[in-house]
Amino acid sequence: MCELLGISSKTPDDYKEILREFFKHSYFNPHGWGMMYMSDGELKIARETVSANESEIIDELICQLQKQKVLLAHIRYATVGSRRLENCHPFVRKDQSGRQWIMIHNGTVYSGNMINKYAKCQSGDTDSERILMCLMDAMNQAIDKNGGSLNEKQRFEVIDGFVGEISPRNKVNLMIYDGEILYAHKNMKNTLSFKRQNDGIILATKPLDDEGWIPLPMTRLLGFKAGKLIYQGKDHGNVFVSSLESITQYDAMHI
Repeated sequence: MCELLGISSKTPDDYKEILREFFKHSYFNPHGWGMMYMSDGELKIARETVSANESEIIDELICQLQKQKVLLAHIRYATVGSRRLENCHPFVRKDQSGRQWIMIHNGTVYSGNMINKYAKCQSGDTDSERILMCLMDAMNQAIDKNGGSLNEKQRFEVIDGFVGEISPRNKVNLMIYDGEILYAHKNMKNTLSFKRQNDGIILATKPLDDEGWIPLPMTRLLGFKAGKLIYQGKDHGNVFVSSLESITQYDAMHI
């Protein structure tokens, strides 16, 4: 499955070794990689359709990477959508207030009524891109209702409601950055964990070393700013359970 990495810190820190370890997992996620990072105060996005292990640019990019306060990275195992640059994460969109949103996703949308209409106007052909497009419509509706830009709490509430609505029967592990807050959500067991490093927090699909990793709470949106948890959403309870897992649980109950 795809893997996610997210970082939020109060002060800039060196995450080169964390990135190197994360991108080693591309052997099992060979269909592209991407990263959001800051360079001289400007937000940058790097993406390729090749495995990070085969990339000719990623080593130099990491070597030259400045200390970071916020970062997102993704390695792709293609399930929905072909192997093309438009399908590589992160995905980027702006809401009508001009705020830029960056999203990485791990999972599959099986019950897609909320997002199917965006297939006609998206750049690529992934369900992940459609999730962000749907979220932007929800954000724009809230902006219209509010009569202008939303504050932090209002933005969190929109996303909290959105993930609760889209999670039933779907795999929705994701991270989103809005220029201020790093949002994280999971509804798949044995996935996203976090650990502290200095003034920051590191979130990853799989632990990247042997120390200090704690499972992220399930089915609850979390909002981090400057390395601190500042918002927690409602527990919507929609844990994704695969068909095979459902059959196994049913058989166990009836033995």
